[in-house]
Amino acid sequence: MNAAIQPTAPLSQLYQSRYTELTTHLDSKYETMWYYMHSTPRPCFTPRLLQDIHQFQEDVARLADSPTSSPVRYLVLASDVPGTFNLGGDLDLFKKLIASQDRHGLFRYAKSCIDVLYSNLLGLERDLTTISLVQGDALGDGFEAAMSSHVLIAERSARFGLPEVLFNLFPGMGAYSILSRKIGEAKAERLILSGKIYSAEELHEMGIVDVLAEDGQGELAVYEHIRQESRSWNGFQALRQAKRFSNPITYEELINITKVWVDAAMRLEERDLRMLERLVSRQTVKARAA
Repeated sequence: MNAAIQPTAPLSQLYQSRYTELTTHLDSKYETMWYYMHSTPRPCFTPRLLQDIHQFQEDVARLADSPTSSPVRYLVLASDVPGTFNLGGDLDLFKKLIASQDRHGLFRYAKSCIDVLYSNLLGLERDLTTISLVQGDALGDGFEAAMSSHVLIAERSARFGLPEVLFNLFPGMGAYSILSRKIGEAKAERLILSGKIYSAEELHEMGIVDVLAEDGQGELAVYEHIRQESRSWNGFQALRQAKRFSNPITYEELINITKVWVDAAMRLEERDLRMLERLVSRQTVKARAA
């Protein structure tokens, strides 16, 4: 990395009192907004974290539109939880909603996931580059969220997986839509149905991880990417717009797939819910270890 490219310190905070499960920093020197997840009681997409991200996206959009504020061109999603990016959906909530056959509640939760993912896919409908920095485990919805950014940077020890098939379901918040465009439908289907945990290096070879960083060098890799992209920023933005026209992921597509996911979740049986319970326990153990 170019020694001249270093994060400014300390980074200024933006609207921090508005969020419970996010920590945010504005690096005005590099026109970069960082937001770090730290949900409780488990590092997953709790309803509170989803609300925080939605509010944060609205705040950043207003900041980007303001003629008097510092410009923002890069938006970086990361985690404050050691060893974990995000473990996915709130499986404890899933289990309760499915057990009570609360279809409306489950769809409302899934839609909130789609809303923040789609906004990230579009760069908040501003001239923003979205970046995910994965340091640790990104599973289920956590993997989907990481892939929703324009650029996915992962440290070498990071791990990724879509475990939904283990409890007789599939990842319904964007995985198939994103993966089928990146690696093709057949490979996307094999990856989803494998239930396997993949290394960052494996996904880099597949073309899913864009930048592979050495452990402890993730933040520097983000700034190196920003340095390179800033040289041809107009070209990068135009190419992303062209990609959206060429093979768009629409909100309607994501919502329709989510409806299929909700219908499938409502059909889960007791043995599937027991597996969900075991995965909740694993999330809890992981959270305590962090």
